[in-house]
Amino acid sequence: MTEASVQQDLSLLKSIYHSTTEMLNQYIVGNDALVEVLVIGILSGGHVLIEGVPGTAKTTIAKAMARLSGCEFRRVQCAVDTQPADIIGVRVYDQEAKDFHLRKGPVFSNILLIDEINRLNPKTQSAFIEVMSERQATIDGTTLDLYSPFFVIATQNPYEFEGTFPLIEAQKDRFMFSFTSRHLAGDDELEVVRREHTGALRWQPYLERLKPVMNRTTIEHLVEATSRVHMEEPVLQYIRDLVVATRMHGDVRLGASSRASIALVRGGKAVAALQNRTYVIPDDIKKLAPSVFQHRIILEREAEIGGITPGQVVDEILAAVEVP
Repeated sequence: MTEASVQQDLSLLKSIYHSTTEMLNQYIVGNDALVEVLVIGILSGGHVLIEGVPGTAKTTIAKAMARLSGCEFRRVQCAVDTQPADIIGVRVYDQEAKDFHLRKGPVFSNILLIDEINRLNPKTQSAFIEVMSERQATIDGTTLDLYSPFFVIATQNPYEFEGTFPLIEAQKDRFMFSFTSRHLAGDDELEVVRREHTGALRWQPYLERLKPVMNRTTIEHLVEATSRVHMEEPVLQYIRDLVVATRMHGDVRLGASSRASIALVRGGKAVAALQNRTYVIPDDIKKLAPSVFQHRIILEREAEIGGITPGQVVDEILAAVEVP
């Protein structure tokens, strides 16, 4: 693939991204940063964890993005009694055929929304590890490949504890990126009020207006084009220094894994691609680092008691590590 062809693909990506944000902004208010992270996740072939209080449009954005992608979309509304078979599928006996047939679960889709993932018990959470990491599911000893592309968007409310289970570390590490969704600022909140008053927040009419701006083939092509974005050795070393710094920080009990390094490489290329650049700069990595590190860092008990947050640790690391 030549430099000219990569640039042509990035121009196509720019046009699609512009159309995506334009359509979403007709309904969604003040969530451009989340939309960008979701697009980066799709281009990187990674999954995204969205944390935030109810009513911050997490599920709405995920559903609208799926509609614009032109891909098959499924949703899992999580509950304490949700079982692995409800997620990956099960073999059911057919009385007429006198044989078992496979009833595929919602993981057999292109975009999977896992709503309130922390309501799943640890056993059911574990069912996602193979699915998210290896893009396959094992049902009654038979391993089946998932569809391509396969992209998971999971939401959770970090402030609600009754009937919830903290995500196991192996599960969190499978999410390439995370995003914290917060309440809107005053001006954006006023815009929501105005849109509700004028009837612009009616979901069904908006959904009917949403037309796909891409399809599975386009997504796979853009993922490949993004992987061709160039990254110089000093930027690669900068990624290494940031990841190692998370493991050496005094307030951190467990730092970022090598999956974080991979996420910064792939995500950095996606950030550059969205800027219509064929090369990555350190600022691309710096911009992406909080989304890669925050959900992976485990703090020392003393740091947690002292009110230190993973976000503060990431900010300290970004300020301390020398930028090439």
